[in-house]
Amino acid sequence: MLFSPKGIAFVLAGSIALITTAFLSLVKDTPGTALFVAFSIAFAASFLLFYFSLEFLVFREINKIFILIDKVKKKDFKLPRKQIVIDTNPLRRLNEEIFTYATKKQQEIDELKKLENFRKEFLANVSHELKTPIFAAQGFIHTLIDGAVDDKNVRDKFLDKAARSLDGLDALVQDLLTLSQMETGDIKMRYEKFDIRQLTAEVFEQLEEKADAKRIRLRFNKGNQGTVWAYADVQRIGQVMTNLIDNAIKYGREDGRVLVSFDSEKDHLLVAVKDDGPGIEPEHLKRIFERFYRIEKSRSKDKGGTGLGLAIVKHIIEAHRSKVSVTSKMGKGTTFIFKLDKGEGKN
Repeated sequence: MLFSPKGIAFVLAGSIALITTAFLSLVKDTPGTALFVAFSIAFAASFLLFYFSLEFLVFREINKIFILIDKVKKKDFKLPRKQIVIDTNPLRRLNEEIFTYATKKQQEIDELKKLENFRKEFLANVSHELKTPIFAAQGFIHTLIDGAVDDKNVRDKFLDKAARSLDGLDALVQDLLTLSQMETGDIKMRYEKFDIRQLTAEVFEQLEEKADAKRIRLRFNKGNQGTVWAYADVQRIGQVMTNLIDNAIKYGREDGRVLVSFDSEKDHLLVAVKDDGPGIEPEHLKRIFERFYRIEKSRSKDKGGTGLGLAIVKHIIEAHRSKVSVTSKMGKGTTFIFKLDKGEGKN
């Protein structure tokens, strides 16, 4: 009770009233009634002043701080927030500062936890992806060492399989190096004007055999028959188009088609790669650009690839100050879209 607003106000008001009455008593011929009235007025005025000052300016704000600290301990940041304004009450400003600081620190902690989980998952995925081709090549080579090398047919077959396993390992390492270099900024984009339609036609030719195996037709949109100028890093955009079209072939339906379109906007070129495959379920759409993320791990492994293609696409497009987005409808296919600067008017 003593350390409540009322208790402190009572003690302070009583002290002031006593001091005031003592001074008045020194005046000669001061009647007792006057001293009593002076004591009462001084006490009442001081009590009200101290009580309301302590209650509304100090104790109430301190209680809010304790409530806030309790919420911080429970990681509850769902407080009704008003727009922060400059307040003359230092305790209220302290309350705001504590909340802002605690919120930022919790966000940092949450982000670090996400990064830690991502690191663990990434290391596990890398270990698994590296282990598969290494063990495969190792097995073929040891089989040859154990005597199969004397059989020409077996030797050639196993050497071919070992070589393909090592080629897959090399592709994985190269993709990892590309991602690492892009994230650290070691790879700079070399902008130039080029015909993106011609570049895509070359990608069509490279992937024609793979598309023919599934009887998939690689086509441009009807409105994109002439030259389409873009201003970007031609080599990196070539990687983007190769990865997107290759994915469209892998996951598209047999006897289907892959459609590439270029739509002109004011200052940009809208590039879209569309397949007519089974589509991607909504819960997977937000994660498909993550490294090694596979929608169906068993089926994806059968289709080959390093699992890094879309992650590389994302980084290359972001390095061009743009973003790649994806839309998909179950049973109707998937479309990847990104923007590039137009090449018209560029040297």
